[in-house]
Amino acid sequence: MNKIAGFVRLMRPINCLMMGFAVIVGAAIANSKALTDSLNSLVYGFLTGFLLTAAAMAINDYYDREIDAINEPSRPIPSGVIKPNEALVFSLSLTALGLATAVLTCTAIMAIHCFVTALIFWLISVAYATAGKRTGLLGNFLVSACVSAPFIYGSLAVTGTIELNILIFASIVFLANTGREITKGIVDVEGDKTRNIKTLAMLFGPRKAAIAAAIFYLAAVTLTPLPPTLNLVTFWFIPLVTVTDAGLVVSSIMLLADYSRENARKVKTHALVWFFVGLIAFVIGSLS
Repeated sequence: MNKIAGFVRLMRPINCLMMGFAVIVGAAIANSKALTDSLNSLVYGFLTGFLLTAAAMAINDYYDREIDAINEPSRPIPSGVIKPNEALVFSLSLTALGLATAVLTCTAIMAIHCFVTALIFWLISVAYATAGKRTGLLGNFLVSACVSAPFIYGSLAVTGTIELNILIFASIVFLANTGREITKGIVDVEGDKTRNIKTLAMLFGPRKAAIAAAIFYLAAVTLTPLPPTLNLVTFWFIPLVTVTDAGLVVSSIMLLADYSRENARKVKTHALVWFFVGLIAFVIGSLS
């Protein structure tokens, strides 16, 4: 049972569920009829997002095992529950399954587009885990590109194109997640020192990193009026996204007031909640 639980923790299932759900959100935003007209594409799209995210989480833990031994010693690999080689094989297996479901997501020629798109973003995630993380802000951008990917993938799955509203939404996600990644750098600064990972917190200190994170959070907030202004969503988008905006603003203020590792960890966790509410806002706003 400990081994099974270890593999589940390695996947970070909450992150996987959010990424799979994000594919459905992307599809719904791109085409409001997708939930009824493209059920097979949505199921396979969800599985692709879930499985490839799980693969990325596992391979990230494999390469981060020395850092996690300091920052997160209870993680499956440093705690000894999962052996490094087991994590690597697990990640490769999940990758194969995820790419297989990518082929099944679309029909005919679009199957190639979905497969290539899934492969590209998986390669970006591997690039981050193997080398990109050491680059600091560039690594943060790589992660944010992967987080934005399921929305783009969802649009491709049901329309064959990347719609304008998807580009706006993906931009919001990219900015907000970059803020979260910078915040994460504050949390992990002690472990990052051991491997000379050049996060903003490492290069310029936690205070300046907190300022940078807040800038990205608030930049994301400034884009949220665009969808209703351009009539891309209904009125019901507004109250829900207001919760997300307020949460990101409050989190930014909290981080600027206290950029300690403990408070940065809280802000990092809270940001996931605001992201989830934002996802719901776009779904309700697109379908109402």
